[in-house]
Amino acid sequence: MESLDTTDPRTVGGYPLFARLGAGGMGQVYLARTPAGRALALKTVRSEFGLDPGFGERFAREIRHADRVRSPWTVAVVDYSPPGTRPPWLATEYVAAPSLAEWVSAHGPLPEPALASLAAELCEALRSVHAVGLAHRDVKPSNVLLGPDRPLLIDFGIARAAEDSRHTRTGGVIGSPGYMAPEQATAGASAEPGDLFALAAVLVYAGTGHGPFNRPGEEPSTPALMYRIVHEDGDLTGLPDAVAPLVHACLAKEPADRPTAEEALALLREAGHRTGVWHEVPAPGLTDELRGREARVRTLLADPTAAVGPSPYSPTAPLTAPGRGPGSGGQTPAPPHAAYAPPRTPSPVSGPAAPTGPYSGPQPVPWNPARRRSGMGPGAIVGLVVAGLLVLFVVIGVILDQQRGSGDNNNGNPDPSTSTHTSAPTDALPASWVGTWVGMGPGNPSGSGGQPRSDRFTVTLSLHAGARGEAVGQDVSNIPESGTGAERGCTEALSLAQVRGNTMTLRVTAAKPTDPDSSRTCMTGHEYSVSMTDARTLRIEAGPQAEGAPSTLTKRS
Repeated sequence: MESLDTTDPRTVGGYPLFARLGAGGMGQVYLARTPAGRALALKTVRSEFGLDPGFGERFAREIRHADRVRSPWTVAVVDYSPPGTRPPWLATEYVAAPSLAEWVSAHGPLPEPALASLAAELCEALRSVHAVGLAHRDVKPSNVLLGPDRPLLIDFGIARAAEDSRHTRTGGVIGSPGYMAPEQATAGASAEPGDLFALAAVLVYAGTGHGPFNRPGEEPSTPALMYRIVHEDGDLTGLPDAVAPLVHACLAKEPADRPTAEEALALLREAGHRTGVWHEVPAPGLTDELRGREARVRTLLADPTAAVGPSPYSPTAPLTAPGRGPGSGGQTPAPPHAAYAPPRTPSPVSGPAAPTGPYSGPQPVPWNPARRRSGMGPGAIVGLVVAGLLVLFVVIGVILDQQRGSGDNNNGNPDPSTSTHTSAPTDALPASWVGTWVGMGPGNPSGSGGQPRSDRFTVTLSLHAGARGEAVGQDVSNIPESGTGAERGCTEALSLAQVRGNTMTLRVTAAKPTDPDSSRTCMTGHEYSVSMTDARTLRIEAGPQAEGAPSTLTKRS
């Protein structure tokens, strides 16, 4: 994590930026924050992709597809740029955790119990991706985060969107040398079996410190790696027995000979390895590092002037484009990475509590070393503050006069291409929000996080006119429990806590079980950040109480 410099923007898409998290082949990654105080990883895509006239549409499509994968092992999209935005960007929730590439580079291979747990959790991650008809296509150590509850598989939306661009421009392929499947290296095509091949290569790296197609200490060229992948067997010397059978099966050259994610998980279960034990077998030192990273991010979000620098827990290394750097099959290990943090994981870092009124407080000001070098004394600073306040009062007066003369312009349909945070705050729910909005999510099939097992999660949000602080509607969740069909949802009364452009913060003021006969306890006091992306679509940022909930709602009336 590094301080912003003069070349960095201070906001993207209306989200304030606080620090650099890293840079890679696809673009720059920043630490940002939602209006409700949740930390975000905001990724700006390199301009060369934005120059492709079709990239924006593909980018939006693939991010929508990626957002269909809502499971404990993958991550939720918070927001993304509309087509035509340059540079394109993607905002995801942030988890302060090292990537597998970074961890192994700094501390060596994982112990066998942690490696077996990693294998099981990543098989579950791929199963959740494949279950909705998607393939990741870029499974590699830097796309695996070692979170506190489980590893997380991240970063497939942007890479998928870039695939057509790379084929069109260069005839190249998507993927990372050393972790491509043979069919990906030769034909540029990869589907679910390619993900299993890449998973095996990742497990070899996690268990030995090097990929299966590069030798310890060497840095083979990309053509050499791709030749080995297609024509040679992988080097599995030193691979722990816990994962060896799975790795052998997944490294088959022919896609049809590899197990599916479900079959891979069954192989591990037969050997006594299962999901849900990651927190019991952490790599030595990982728990302390996670705590340290979380504390640093909390401090930075609370005080944007706090200095940032390399993590005191592990070295940082710049992300590079695929095909460069030692130790990970052609890719330099990533620094603390942009991460999609699932709501059920306790590691997503939140900043200070969001204000209860309109967002009129000071915007975060990125650290600027020039302030320390300015030489201004206390008297000069006080003078500037007084002058600034006088100017502010004059501006406020002009704005109020204009509003009295022109009426409230905040009730029209929002422009989805405008910033979600740069519009003047208002005190009422816009008329375009009034109505009934419905969406369905995948539920929680695994029953993780102590929640009931479910195959779907339906939300009906009913909104009516109201001012800030007043009741504006309710949301009804329907969560039928798998097997019994018992209703496990809650019905919540909502008040309008905050309005900022086309983003509203809704606070739960009362809650009860949707089924009056249910013994479920429904909590109050939490908030939802909801944004309108077009006249008939809302995006909802759900908290830990809503695992498997829909991320988008469609207007019904």
